[in-house]
Amino acid sequence: MVSNKGETTIDIEFETGLEKKTIQAYAHRVKHDKTEAKYEAEFTVPEDFGEVGAVLVENEHHKEMFLQNIVLDGFCNGPVDVNCESWVHSKYDNPQKRVFFTNKSYLPSNTPSGLRRLREEELVILRGNGQGERKTFERIYDYDVYNDLGDPDSNPSKKRPVLGGKEFKYPRRCRTGRQRCKTDPNSEVRSSSVYVPRDECFSEVKQLTFSAKTVYSVLHAVVPSLETALVDADLGFPYFTAIDQLFNEGINLPALQKQGFWRDLLPRLLKAISDGRESLLRFETPETMDRDKFFWFRDEEFARQTLAGLNPCSLQLVTEWPLKSKLDPKIYGPAESAITTEMIEQAIKGFMSVEEAIKQKKLFILDYHDFLLPYVKKVRELKGTTLYGSRTLFFLNPDDTLRALAIELTRPLINGQPQWKEVFTPAWHSTSVWLWRLAKAHVLAHDAGYHQLVSHWLRTHCCTEPYIIATNRQLSRMHPIYRLLHPHFRYTMEINALAREALINSEGIIETSFTPGKYSLEVSAVAYDLQWRFDHQALPADLISRGLAVEDPSAPHGLRLTIQDYPFANDGLLLWDALKQWFTDYVNHYYPDASCVESDKELQAWWTEIRTVGHADKKDEPWWPVLKTPEDLIHIVTTMAWVASGHHAAVNFGQYAYGGYFPNRPTIARIKMPVEDGNEEEWKFFSTKPEVLLLQTFPSQIQATRVMAILDVLSNHSPDEEYLGDKTEPAWNEIPAIKGAFERFNGRLKEIEGTIDARNGDKCFKNRTGVGILPYELLKPFSESGVTGKGVPYSISI
Repeated sequence: MVSNKGETTIDIEFETGLEKKTIQAYAHRVKHDKTEAKYEAEFTVPEDFGEVGAVLVENEHHKEMFLQNIVLDGFCNGPVDVNCESWVHSKYDNPQKRVFFTNKSYLPSNTPSGLRRLREEELVILRGNGQGERKTFERIYDYDVYNDLGDPDSNPSKKRPVLGGKEFKYPRRCRTGRQRCKTDPNSEVRSSSVYVPRDECFSEVKQLTFSAKTVYSVLHAVVPSLETALVDADLGFPYFTAIDQLFNEGINLPALQKQGFWRDLLPRLLKAISDGRESLLRFETPETMDRDKFFWFRDEEFARQTLAGLNPCSLQLVTEWPLKSKLDPKIYGPAESAITTEMIEQAIKGFMSVEEAIKQKKLFILDYHDFLLPYVKKVRELKGTTLYGSRTLFFLNPDDTLRALAIELTRPLINGQPQWKEVFTPAWHSTSVWLWRLAKAHVLAHDAGYHQLVSHWLRTHCCTEPYIIATNRQLSRMHPIYRLLHPHFRYTMEINALAREALINSEGIIETSFTPGKYSLEVSAVAYDLQWRFDHQALPADLISRGLAVEDPSAPHGLRLTIQDYPFANDGLLLWDALKQWFTDYVNHYYPDASCVESDKELQAWWTEIRTVGHADKKDEPWWPVLKTPEDLIHIVTTMAWVASGHHAAVNFGQYAYGGYFPNRPTIARIKMPVEDGNEEEWKFFSTKPEVLLLQTFPSQIQATRVMAILDVLSNHSPDEEYLGDKTEPAWNEIPAIKGAFERFNGRLKEIEGTIDARNGDKCFKNRTGVGILPYELLKPFSESGVTGKGVPYSISI
């Protein structure tokens, strides 16, 4: 089916011959309905013309058109399919014709000579010349630094540093070519929309039904209405039942224009009010709260979520004792931790000594101490928030559950004040109990910020964008590795552009509602500099680097887990192995030996560009994998695909379940601990109204509801979601061996579904089963649309 109109030229050639002269015809529309149009053209092809290699298309309309596929029928060997799935610009915008290659894949060295010119010219077009501002109809992929997050021309307070370069190392994003700001030549002017290459944009289905319009509508209609309804931006919740009212009664909003449109688009959030003069924002009760109203209050749940919650990627094994900061004590104060051996041994009540616990791998830590401490002074200068460096220590019980032992909060040397640090522990006296609850709120805010800025944004969205740019610049559409990776890159650049426009920008949702405020993206750059390594993004390497696994050829997946009941690792390794086997079958078909990999000029240019341009600030690191053998290639592409599919699903689609009731994961802590300065007035207030102090520590009403509305739509699967292994690419069906390998992959994923269901029904796994506990389904491969808390898409599609 040709969903386009225009002059069509077919480039037909012999396998070993030169490029043939094209045959031209005009396509006429023969069918049209609400969803698609069909065009037909007739060609007379000589018998000795050769094999069809590509189709050139010119769109003579004044508007772009979406070309789904082309079928060339009438050949002795059957029809020739050309899968297009692309927007074709109008010739009045750009007279250059579009080339579409057939579904047959070729390595550069195996490309028929008649196709080589088209193959090379197409890549030149996609790279562009690095000049001028990009236009919406273009398909040019190029790199730039993150210099468009601020808006200094509108307000000097919105100036933000450039991320990428000497001061703040960072991955590169897609170049837009917008002009520079008048007040800050280093920053790019912001505009109403952010350029992404045309074929990276959301499909019409996604635009009309879910993602684009729902996210935009929450940001541009619902959030401003919330700000109107909740006039006092600093107003907290007066009591816990007021939080419950968000789910039971909702918030009356000023009338929204086109009310019916918003309610249809956001049925989970906006409810109808009979008089039509107001809208009602009422949140769905998260499943966690639905199962156990007090789930967020329990220390056991606090510990369990480090393994099976929204951020299962931060827990580390304790390998050195005593704990000690690596920061300069002259700047930040004494390096020794206040958590002592005596405290821990008293907490574990004679199970074993600290030395034995470390030797037996029983002590674990959430360590945000050195990571956050350099920002404490800066963040405390912001209105309505505070910050500490924090360490949270856990003990592994005999039943594989974790027990929280201690929280250490540290304030460094500030303005002549000495370093302050104190350890809080679970207790039985009311004062210590409430201090422990407040300390947990601070740690949860640290973890929520780290999750959103590092585990989620940096490690998936941000670090994947250079892979997408390089793949389109260096690998031809007919390259088998392009066709293998393409499903894993769907929609990512569009959602990243939306994030830069309204989520991670200056005074956007992240800065105004998360720790550490206006320094949020700076902090993610620090994490990139200090922590991010490509070789640690593979799930097995990630687990090993955190001490959560060791290599063991005799164990399942070749790893022996430190914590046997670790749902993220248990289920993730099933997906990792399935992905790796599918990629192994695929890669080995095209690359039977190392010489094929080393001689593939496009592939080598692709990997070089990822390392030296896309991640230019880390180009000299020694840990980058080499690309010399099929095994090297398999590991590299499996790592990219895992990050885009399994890792992203694990940290994204549970956002509403675990963050929708915000006391479980407060995104910001607004006031300091009442014991920090010994202020008698603060202590008296804490002594008489501890619950109110906890509520004042939590996000304000506007911060909480704003984040809840965003988390609702970001946890949602679009109706056109493509789940891992569910849909095959047309090119994969061309070769029986590849088609068979994909069918085995699909079958393995269906087996994984059953395995995960069985695990969630097994009472032995206490970190995923039990009274009031939400089963761990975030890595179940398939899902229906909506907020389901399961389903692993191919790509970072939201």
